[in-house]
Amino acid sequence: MSPLSPSPAPRRRRADAVHNAQAILNAASAVLTERPEAGLAEVAKAAGISRKTLYTHFPSRDALINALIDRATARVVAAIEAADLETGPADQALVRLLEAGWRSFEDDPFLLHLSAAPAPAEQDRDRHAPVLEHLRRVVIRGQREGDIDPEASVDWLLAATLALGHAAGEEVRAGRMTSQQAIDALRIGIPRLIGRPSATGETSSGT
Repeated sequence: MSPLSPSPAPRRRRADAVHNAQAILNAASAVLTERPEAGLAEVAKAAGISRKTLYTHFPSRDALINALIDRATARVVAAIEAADLETGPADQALVRLLEAGWRSFEDDPFLLHLSAAPAPAEQDRDRHAPVLEHLRRVVIRGQREGDIDPEASVDWLLAATLALGHAAGEEVRAGRMTSQQAIDALRIGIPRLIGRPSATGETSSGT
């Protein structure tokens, strides 16, 4: 082996570290789904590692939860990018976008029990920036193509769409709706909320 070639040992250690981190996240998701207030000792036990090893990767419970949220956000962004948001009516594309977000709950149901992310507001905004950018693009397309009210401001439409999504999340968190019922409600509610006023009037009058 050339003296300039990287040693395989550091590579193995990095691979082991990545594997351990993923195992910890998987165990944490399962444990927190069953017991949202569980501590790091329970997570370490479920992952089959020592607390010292867990602390090497995640020095606090907040750090662990933030890592879980980051992983869930990455999954949501990937699902959104695969949702073909540039085709079909834009109001329906918005529904598909929010559905992609809801699917993260299927992988990490404990997220439903989080009242707020344990992160500074700036970090939380940065985390959601890719999702908001996709939302903005769909809204602008919908206004251009006539599927979304062209008189309303883009920022208002974004805020209204997110508020409806958050309201659905609160209903699921409170146990008054299932995730599927929330998705079904969004499929109906979003087009009514952001569609052209004339289209909304026709729907409500039954003409």
